Amino acid sequence: MAKTIQLRAWAIDDQIRIRAVIVHPMENGRRKIRKTGKKIPPHFIRELIVSRNGRVVLEAFWGKSVSRNPYLAFEVPGRKGDRIQLSWLDNRGNSDSARIVAR
Repeated sequence: MAKTIQLRAWAIDDQIRIRAVIVHPMENGRRKIRKTGKKIPPHFIRELIVSRNGRVVLEAFWGKSVSRNPYLAFEVPGRKGDRIQLSWLDNRGNSDSARIVAR
């Protein structure tokens, strides 16, 4: 699968601000195709993990209610030069990850 994560991280004092957009359709399985009336099968991110220097700082278990192309914004303790990694896995077995060094 193509790269789907836009990840940014920068240090402010003793905190790292992390911003991410994940390009994903996030279908809940209830919408229908207008022409055929058939339901669009569910397709959503199930698990999301963010780590700093190899240690998990955020673990989220998502479901069908998260909107398309989800946006995350949060802060964790850290400093410039820390390595940030974000990974996700969806209900169809697709996955992606991105790494960045905090500026």
